[in-house]
Parts: sequence; structure tokens; C-alpha cells
Amino acid sequence: MVMVRPFQALQPTTERVIEVAAVPYDVVNSEEARLLAAGNPWSLLHVSRPEIDLPVDTDLYSDEVYQKGLENFQRLQQEVPLTLEESPMLYVYRLKMGEHTQIGVVGCCPVDEYDNDIIKKHEKTRKDKEDDRTRHIITLRAQTGPVFLTYRGQIEINQIVEEVIATKPYFDFVASDSISHTIWKVSDTEKLAKAFEAVPLSYIADGHHRAASASRARASLKAENPNHTGTEEYNYFLAVMFPSDQLRILPYNRVVKDLNNHSETDFVAAIEKDFVVTENAPASPVNKGEFSMYLNKKWYGLSPKEKTSSQNVIDSLDVSILQNNLLAPILNIQDPRTDKRIDFVGGIRGTEELEKLVDSGKVQVAFSLYPTTLDDLMNIADANEIMPPKSTWFEPKLRSGMLIHLI
Repeated sequence: MVMVRPFQALQPTTERVIEVAAVPYDVVNSEEARLLAAGNPWSLLHVSRPEIDLPVDTDLYSDEVYQKGLENFQRLQQEVPLTLEESPMLYVYRLKMGEHTQIGVVGCCPVDEYDNDIIKKHEKTRKDKEDDRTRHIITLRAQTGPVFLTYRGQIEINQIVEEVIATKPYFDFVASDSISHTIWKVSDTEKLAKAFEAVPLSYIADGHHRAASASRARASLKAENPNHTGTEEYNYFLAVMFPSDQLRILPYNRVVKDLNNHSETDFVAAIEKDFVVTENAPASPVNKGEFSMYLNKKWYGLSPKEKTSSQNVIDSLDVSILQNNLLAPILNIQDPRTDKRIDFVGGIRGTEELEKLVDSGKVQVAFSLYPTTLDDLMNIADANEIMPPKSTWFEPKLRSGMLIHLI
């Protein structure tokens, strides 16, 4: 049974929400965050990426970064201002990107459900990233960005959501990237929360580090609290829950800095041992199990000569086929989580970004993949397995800062 709990949101004014709302902290680097927040003192990036207000060479994990984040958070509360909702609420959150629309429910989920695997995971987390967000949460005593969850849809929940979005929205704006963000308050929170009790499991689509950090923050604050009861706000984390049939996964493409001492001719010849290679192929593969490769200003199509016979759903993923049959044996990328020679490019950036990276000489070869499916993700999570790194890119991205959970 899944629990979605109302909470008292800290929120900006309707006039300032478009200035406060920001992309998730982990989809931009420091340089990109600095550019996005330039000229906008209210952007939540000053809180989620506070290094942008410190010298460029500042250690991202230094004490002064977290202190600056707290100072900026307090400043936003006073100057925007950010105010606390009078009573606990649930919200409905709609995103529109072109022709695509997805509508989710915003509330708080129990850390216990994450710890007990009712909220299913499909990715490993990195300790350094967990350390960072755990300290960020504890320093601010707040979760400023939601975890993106999905679940197998329920008719009753859909009906309640449709009733809510027929009313006047609370926040409604179009961000600079042309994505529309609309939020409604739910008048009957008990009815909606009750409907979620029919959902057996939920799944992290995006935000594994935020969820893991919420769990670690709870453990730390619980240990410091001799009067812990289990009802404290730190026992819950901020989330948005979307039905899986509304979500869209884009490919997570790969670029590699060198050809592992192969000449271009020898590299292509090595690939031809296991793949049918065609020239002048489309930049994006048309079918699952096929790949497009950009090398020396030319797109190649790659199709495995032998289809995988493994019953393991992970081995049948396109990212696994590419890793096991090309990246590891030919390019010697044995661990894509740690190897500095490989990088990953979200599908929202398009294949033009792959071409630009190769043509500029920053990398030597790029691979365009077919997107992983939601069924693959949920089946792997149900089997308590872990997907290969950088397997999914969800778009559109949620905005942080519109509804903040104080702990």
C-alpha cells in the first residue's frame, strides 16, 4: 500500500513563482546553474547550487557552500517571500511540453516505504552525491526538490485528478524552456490519499539520490532526537507521483573521448565482427535493439548479428547490449559509472549535440540509442535488480522551489 501524505508547503507568491522555480540541481553543472540564475536573485538555484554565489574554484563540498545555501534560503524566505501553507495539503501538478502532458500528485511519502522497498529503486547511488544532498537537507532542514515517482495508474485516482484540474489553478506559468507548469490545491485531501491505498508499489523514476539522502537525513535526525515518535516531518520526503502511462522516456546517449588506440578503420572493422554496419544511417535508431554511431562526420547504423538469448531483462536492454558487445570489449569501457573516458548526453539535447561534441574534437565517437521503456524499468525494479547507469532520461523535468517541505 502506498501512502501520500498532505504537508504544509513553504511556497513563493504567485507573482514570484516563475522566478523562484528552477530546474533540478542535478541536471545542470555549476557553470550552467550560474548562467541560468544570472540576473535572478530569487532562483532556487542559489539554494540548491549555492556554489554559484562563491568563487569559481570553490570546493563544492566545503562548509562555506552549505552555509551559503542556508543564507540564501533564509534570504528567499524573507524577501520573496516564501510563506507556509496554513494547513497540510496535497497538490496536483501538470507539465506540458509540446504535445506531451503528464499530471501527478504532490505530497509526502514515508521514508519507511523507501527503506522497506515499497518504493522501488532501479539505480545505484553514489556516496559522494548522497553525502552532499544529505548535508544539504540537514543544513536547510528542508527538502527543496521533489523525488519523481511513478505507479501503475488507477481509475479512481485519475477521476479525482480530473475533477481537481477543472478548478482554478494556484500556480500557472510557462518557463523559459517553453514547458508549462500548473499546480492546483486539492480540496479533499483525504479522498485522494485514500485512493492511493489501492496502489501496491511506487517506483523512483528520477531522484534516487534525493530519496536516499532523505533516508539518511531521517536516520541522522532520529538519532539526535531522544523524543522521536515517528510522526516528525523528517520521516517523510517530498514527491510527485505520476501514472506510468503518462510518462515519456528519452534515450540516454553515450560519447567516448577516444577509440582505445584503434584507427577509425580498425575500429569499424572490430565492430563488424558482432554488428551489421551500414553507412549514412539515420541519427536516431528506428527500432529497439539498433544503434546509431557518429564518427568522423558520418552516421553509421549498428544492428547486432545475434539477438540476445538471455532471459535476464537487464541483458536485453539496449544500453547493456552496447556496453557488453562494444563499449567494454572494443573501447575498454569496463565500468561506465567511473570511467572518465565516457560521458552521457540526455536525449532532450538531440543528436545535434552528439554531432557537435564529435565535430569539436571533445570526443571521438558518439552513440545514439533507442529509449528504454517504462515496462523495462518497472520489471527490473520488481525483480530487485539494478539498471545499468544512465539508462533513462525523463522529460519534461519537474521544477524545484514551488512547494518546499520543511523537516
